[in-house]
Amino acid sequence: MDTGLEGRVALVTGASSGIGRAIAAGLAAEGARVAVTSRSRERIEAAAREMGATAFVHDSFDLDGVPGLVQQVTEALGPIDVLVLNTGGPPAGPDPLAFPREQWEGAHRAFVLFPMALIEAVAPGMSQRGWGRIVNVSSTAVREPLDELILSNAHRTGALAAFKTLAKRLAPTGVTLNTVLAGRIGTDRLTRIYGSVQAAREAAQRDVPARRLGTPEEFAAAAVFLCSESASYVTGVALPVDGGLLRSL
Repeated sequence: MDTGLEGRVALVTGASSGIGRAIAAGLAAEGARVAVTSRSRERIEAAAREMGATAFVHDSFDLDGVPGLVQQVTEALGPIDVLVLNTGGPPAGPDPLAFPREQWEGAHRAFVLFPMALIEAVAPGMSQRGWGRIVNVSSTAVREPLDELILSNAHRTGALAAFKTLAKRLAPTGVTLNTVLAGRIGTDRLTRIYGSVQAAREAAQRDVPARRLGTPEEFAAAAVFLCSESASYVTGVALPVDGGLLRSL
């Protein structure tokens, strides 16, 4: 399949490892000119070298720095055609009432305000050029809340509602907005939640119909498709990549 991504400029946030890194590598493999960000200069520069991308240092909590980031990417690579929004998950905890207000505000900043700031910065240009792809990395928790992840449950769901609203508004301009929902994907975050890789694998064997963890590359394949020319009639969608984990319709 010709994805139509050759020469397109893509910006992927949180791309130094895991899902973000896999998506960036997938876009680069399709010929896109990829900009990748992370708050760690060492890690993002190492990842960029591996995949042939261009590294930029940015923290998702820095909303005021978003216009500057977009300007840097545009000056280095050209106007942004593809935006992939990926941020690390907030803390987990057994007591949903134990999280301090600062963590609630931080999760809102990372999952709602930061994506919106980037969309506000790039969507007008995409609309003027008549082509754009915006993909948000989220979690199946927006469909079936997870007991120890109340911050993710609350704020990722809000971002999903915002994407649905924006997708309708931007569809006539050739810009699509979609969300990919991660199930049990084998990342460092999942290992931290379960305490070890082995524990995560055992839980997947027990709970996931596919009887295994997914890989970041499998998740990335779905995200890259939604960034492609072939996905031009797909917008406002929340696509699970979860090995059949979700029970809801």
